[in-house]
Amino acid sequence: MSQVRFFTDEDIDGAVAAQRRAAGFDAISTPEAGRLGCDDPDQLLGAFGQNRTLVTFNVSDFARLHQELVAQGGHHAGVIVSQQRPVGDLLRRLLNLARSLSATDMQDRLEYLSRW
Repeated sequence: MSQVRFFTDEDIDGAVAAQRRAAGFDAISTPEAGRLGCDDPDQLLGAFGQNRTLVTFNVSDFARLHQELVAQGGHHAGVIVSQQRPVGDLLRRLLNLARSLSATDMQDRLEYLSRW
């Protein structure tokens, strides 16, 4: 099972990617990737280009982008959306998700972190 590789959007605390790496996961933040200020579609395509699942608090925009892209026959490496939550809770939920779903499972998938 291939492990989910995370790309945290710029609205997610940069410490989240560092914490995921410390726990043995492949994760990078928007600033680390040099992608600050990119618009939402570009962030999603950039994450896809690196085969990374995008993690964001921007629920409405990325849920809409997911629907539009899939409807047009496009692809992405997965989107995880969440309402803003404390870093510890976010990390715990991402860990639960990553232990249950593979990178293959996340292809073209929209996941709401509240489920995890």
